Amino acid sequence: MQKPRLRFGQIWNLCFGFFGIQIGFGLQNANTSRIFQTLGADVDKLAILWIAAPLTGMLVQPIIGHMSDKTWGPLGRRRPYFLAGALLSTAALLFMPSAPVLWLAAGTLWVMDASINVTMEPFRAFVGDLLPEEQRTTGFATQSFFIGAGAVFASALPWMLSHWLHVANTAPAGVTPPSVRIAYYVGGVCLLLAVLWTIASSKEYSPEEAARFASPVDPTAVHAARRSPSFYLKGGGLCLALGALVTLAVRAFALGKEVYVLGGLIALFGLAQLAAGSLRAAGRGAGGLTEVVDDLFAMPKVMRQLAVVQFFTWFGLFAMWIYTTAAVTSFHYGVHDTASKAYNEGADWVGVLFAVYNGVGALSAFALPALAARIGRRQAHALALTLGALGLASFMLIRDPQMLWAPMIGVGIAWASILSAPYSILSGAAPAAKMGVYMGIFNIFIVTPQLLAATLLGLMLKTFFAGQPIWALAVGGASLGLAALAVLAVADDADPARAKRAVA
Repeated sequence: MQKPRLRFGQIWNLCFGFFGIQIGFGLQNANTSRIFQTLGADVDKLAILWIAAPLTGMLVQPIIGHMSDKTWGPLGRRRPYFLAGALLSTAALLFMPSAPVLWLAAGTLWVMDASINVTMEPFRAFVGDLLPEEQRTTGFATQSFFIGAGAVFASALPWMLSHWLHVANTAPAGVTPPSVRIAYYVGGVCLLLAVLWTIASSKEYSPEEAARFASPVDPTAVHAARRSPSFYLKGGGLCLALGALVTLAVRAFALGKEVYVLGGLIALFGLAQLAAGSLRAAGRGAGGLTEVVDDLFAMPKVMRQLAVVQFFTWFGLFAMWIYTTAAVTSFHYGVHDTASKAYNEGADWVGVLFAVYNGVGALSAFALPALAARIGRRQAHALALTLGALGLASFMLIRDPQMLWAPMIGVGIAWASILSAPYSILSGAAPAAKMGVYMGIFNIFIVTPQLLAATLLGLMLKTFFAGQPIWALAVGGASLGLAALAVLAVADDADPARAKRAVA
């Protein structure tokens, strides 16, 4: 039985919460490095301070996805998580810009990112839950529009407050400027109201309705292939050993302490496998942890192929988010003093540049599905990623900061595609009853490259590029180029454009 098609107004309402979510992410992406530098962080320490964002996403999203797949109550399946995450995110946004010391700001980033992830992951599954296959590209494109619109507003908000309302954008050393603080307060309120709108204006299918809409193959796809206890115990032991070797290498070769994080992540994956193996050996293999680990190893082939694309994509994006402020203020404005007028003008301009790429992303959101319908989802995504790669790489070639808006057009087109194409492809390959957990597991392939970037980029800049952050943007551009090549290897058998060509 096919799900009924939704009117555009209904799709608009179920995606509107992403406007608020992205206001939170937009403020975080454009201003976190600024806040950290204001509170005394060195440039080569920025990446490790940002590690909260991907690490919390890696831990939170698969768990929340698994839980939301199995939840049903007065608010439905996904909406209870929307509400809880929005309340916590708003509280973190209100506090972070007033943090008096660096460690407290970094801790608040952990809380903020975990809370936003609690809200965001079920939103991805929400579209897959409610829309039929032929409307999912439109649904994810609508999410991309709201993500772009929210990020435009958030990224430009400090600049607008400073230049339109004459709110001060400088402050004494060690104090976040008033324009940034007020932007966070406004953003927190907007996030909460936008998510409440989606909760109030959308309804979910009951478990009985969802079962009627599930395709005939779904019941056999619901249960992942169960690995034996010995499979997990051996794999977990190998990962623990590898994590220990990485830790020893840090000591033996005097590597940066950030590399400890890499060893810890490998060991953490080993512990998860050991726990799953032990539970299965004890006859308790039906728990959430074991199911999530089973699902991870039994993921669809398309998902494994997309993992490579996501790795290079998000490594490049994280390099941009961490280092654009430091790169533009040092390379284009020639300043390093975070309390100076020139530094804060440059930091405000980065907010405008982020608004440009997000604005282009919002405008491109509805054009890319039409392009994908014509040439295929893989080809359209590869083209968009290539434009993003050229945009980031060109930061080294443009010396006038006022012209940096031009490469952000390419980044914006890539951003619109990144937020829609992979999810559209994945939603056609994942079983309906596992949509939440697979969307959560898919996030692992987003956050793992971010964790590697947070671990290695600072060390790379210090070792190979004399600590110059502009080179991080060049590395980010190269990474997006590799993602463009990798997407062409994805077997997107459910692509509607491919089906049309086959009929023709």
